[in-house]
Amino acid sequence: MTETDLPFCVAALYRFTPFENFAELRAPLQAVCDANGVQGTLLLAREGLNGTIAGSDAGIDAVLTHIRALPGCADIEVKFSRAPHMPFLRMKVRLKKEIVTMGVPGLDPRSDVGHYVPPEDWNALLEDPDTILIDTRNDYEVAAGTFEGAIDPKTKTFREFPGWFRAHRDALLAEGRTPRIAMFCTGGIRCEKATAFVKAEGLDEVYHLQGGILKYLETVPKEKSLWRGECFVFDQRVTVKHGLEPGSLDQCHACRMPLTADDMASPQYEHGVSCPHCYSERDEKQRARYAERERQAQLAAERGEMHLGAHMDEIRERKRREREEEIRRQNEKRQAAH
Repeated sequence: MTETDLPFCVAALYRFTPFENFAELRAPLQAVCDANGVQGTLLLAREGLNGTIAGSDAGIDAVLTHIRALPGCADIEVKFSRAPHMPFLRMKVRLKKEIVTMGVPGLDPRSDVGHYVPPEDWNALLEDPDTILIDTRNDYEVAAGTFEGAIDPKTKTFREFPGWFRAHRDALLAEGRTPRIAMFCTGGIRCEKATAFVKAEGLDEVYHLQGGILKYLETVPKEKSLWRGECFVFDQRVTVKHGLEPGSLDQCHACRMPLTADDMASPQYEHGVSCPHCYSERDEKQRARYAERERQAQLAAERGEMHLGAHMDEIRERKRREREEEIRRQNEKRQAAH
């Protein structure tokens, strides 16, 4: 099955636009998603709309038609990819203070934002020696992959980015040249807000990747790409690769770090409980709690209960079989090498 044959359409979208009565938009948006079998998460705030949804092509079309009729959303940019299974458990439309939480009051990406760089021009910017490249995503996302030469702020949440930038600003700009700061994120929304923040800090030469990593991986051929690794996404696919094909990595449910086959072959790995990245950071009480959570999910699956976790159980079981097969192959390789 090729990527284009995969049955579920995944749409990642955002739009900074003023919603005066954004709470009133929630119920109609939830209703159109439910009526069309679409699942995922959409965030509504006074500053706009953000989220990722999945469903049939017709279902996604119906929801996007509704969204494009909202104030300021007629030209909303959407990044499409596909998935072999429904990557979300349910549909949630949530009301938030910010559609991407940075915690810096007064920022308005609509009026003061960095220069957009389309994916086809991104490589030239990165190859310029005056460019300082910053990954605005969180540490567990960067662990799956990033652009060659990018600085990793090692943030746990996007709220930490302003503090990190202010703490490292002098070091970033200390080389006696006129630097260009280029930033990127998964779909474009975080770096759009980050460039607005950096410009508010007094820097003008600020750029960001239009459409984010997803648009780059969709647009730029693999042989010309400066991307290394896979791109973390916030659904059951965990990561995607060039061409937005589903990735090969899994995820630790305890610490959220992406996992390779070698990670899952480690004695420190226990599904849903621990992995080599977090084993030393969790105590036995925490691991016991995670193990009980997994045990309850498994018992519910064996009873055939159709609850919120039932669909997750199906996905976990499929991934469990795939993991066990990959671990078996890795172990056979090690034994053969010895």
